[in-house]
Amino acid sequence: MIRSFRLALAQINTTVGDIEGNTARIIEYVERARELHADLVAFPELAITGYPPEDLLFKTSFLQANEEAMQQVVTAATDIAVVVGYVETGDSALLNGTGADIANAAAVGYNGQLIDSYRKMYLPNYGVFDEDRYFRRGAECPVYRIHGVNVGVNICEDIWYPVGSIAVQREAGAELIVNINGSPFHAGKSAHREKMIGTRAADNGLFVAYLNMVGGQDELVFDGASLVCDMTGEVIARSPSFAEDLLVVDLDIEAVFRSRLRAPLSRKENPTILREIGEPRTLAVSEYKDRPREPLEASQYAPVMGSVEEVYHALVTGTRDYIRKSGFSRALVGLSGGIDSALTATVAADALGKENVVGVTMPSRYSSEGSVSDSKELADNLGIDCWVVPVEPAHLAFADMLEPYFEGTAANVAEENVQARIRGNVLMTISNKFGWIVLTTGNKSEMAMGYATLYGDMAGGFAVIKDVPKTLVYDLCKWRNVKGFGLNGAKAPIPQAIIDKPPSAELRPDQLDEDTLPPYEELDPIVKAYVEEDYSYEEMVDMGHDAAAVRQVITFVDRNEYKRRQAPPGVKITPRAFGKDRRLPIVNRYRPV
Repeated sequence: MIRSFRLALAQINTTVGDIEGNTARIIEYVERARELHADLVAFPELAITGYPPEDLLFKTSFLQANEEAMQQVVTAATDIAVVVGYVETGDSALLNGTGADIANAAAVGYNGQLIDSYRKMYLPNYGVFDEDRYFRRGAECPVYRIHGVNVGVNICEDIWYPVGSIAVQREAGAELIVNINGSPFHAGKSAHREKMIGTRAADNGLFVAYLNMVGGQDELVFDGASLVCDMTGEVIARSPSFAEDLLVVDLDIEAVFRSRLRAPLSRKENPTILREIGEPRTLAVSEYKDRPREPLEASQYAPVMGSVEEVYHALVTGTRDYIRKSGFSRALVGLSGGIDSALTATVAADALGKENVVGVTMPSRYSSEGSVSDSKELADNLGIDCWVVPVEPAHLAFADMLEPYFEGTAANVAEENVQARIRGNVLMTISNKFGWIVLTTGNKSEMAMGYATLYGDMAGGFAVIKDVPKTLVYDLCKWRNVKGFGLNGAKAPIPQAIIDKPPSAELRPDQLDEDTLPPYEELDPIVKAYVEEDYSYEEMVDMGHDAAAVRQVITFVDRNEYKRRQAPPGVKITPRAFGKDRRLPIVNRYRPV
């Protein structure tokens, strides 16, 4: 008997707390998978609650609603098996009389019945993850016989361990592993992840299906890119990145047995070690039935995005979902004629549509002619509205109000920042009037160094490029101009003059960023080494970085933590972003230099 198995992976975009909406979306995809005669359809980690639910998990009503929704999904799964992420509560074997523990779980249902729940074994507690705060780990590694095929189910972090639940499930007879995920994006992660999944499949001699969610949640973006690897580690199907998808693939299960006959690696593992990881068990769900179904037209195999392209799509996805899921319809962007505001406005237009973005240019006495004309050209290219609101009258009023108190003192950064704060007030007043969200335009290099004005250019609801280094800002703009056609019209949106001009805040005559900061080509690698990789002063100097520049970066990064805490959230695209990723005390007297 030649067994085939039709697997469906529902790469969907859920919203945290929208249990009713998420459940309706899940049931819709159950129906689609059933129409395609799939034997099993899987959904992402905590798909019912949305991921990550954080302290909503302390609300008993939330937990109850989530379990009721899970039952709705299971009831809808007639003539098809379903795997769906949810929070397991109640009187389960997990409790063991220890109190009100909950688990990050995957419900396994078939023909309207809940068969079992798998509980996540490895709970990440680093970076943006905080799962030890909420969940108790699972202790069992079940295998489910679905349509005559032995299927091991596990969750996200579980598959990252070479000798973990996957090895126990393989020893219990698993021929296919379905791993459901809420794996946040950062640049370069997808290639590393795909290599790891292929290694797990090859090492264990089975099919591995990796299912990831897609969409934005607060600062996190989930890139999807779900895939299936065969027992040689080759990717045989892949969903697109940053888009919902139902990935359906037919698997030749008999190939697993043939492959294992030729691969003795797994036979040499110590079974005692595997038992220490978790207890294996098997549950019969449904036996194999030879049923007629049309073959799939072709294997779905989405291309892999390039490094700059994937970051741009992450920014668009994160911005769109933060704004839409928060209930806003339009966005405001302050246009300075500089490259940061140009990128922010372009991302916003691609995320929301040109009709839902308004640019506001606010010239002052120090603004160059190009700051207004370049802003207008950018707006024309994007097709967005552009308002011109000169700030000179307000600037004069501030000077008059403060003159008695500032008299006899030399002008300094306080006078410069008045202009930025006036602009922040203008944008927030327009926001307050029309209910539009303000998108701030500061990049990671500036935020690291504190080169931003509290209650000025930092005023807003979402910081689109707060995790994007300045040098990457240029790469993103160039990519969008050359290869981004079709995202929002065919015209290259960002004027070359904006890309070519030296960066300047234009808060005093002839001001340039390099008056205050090292050149960005020098600054960005030092910021990465210090902020993302925790290198010391001595190590960075030994790497060849200028000692004075390293000392300046360390000093400025450390003393501006208070400022970053007051910044709006923004899209995470690096391995360590300011915010949840990097938790340093504000009051802190440790000085590494």
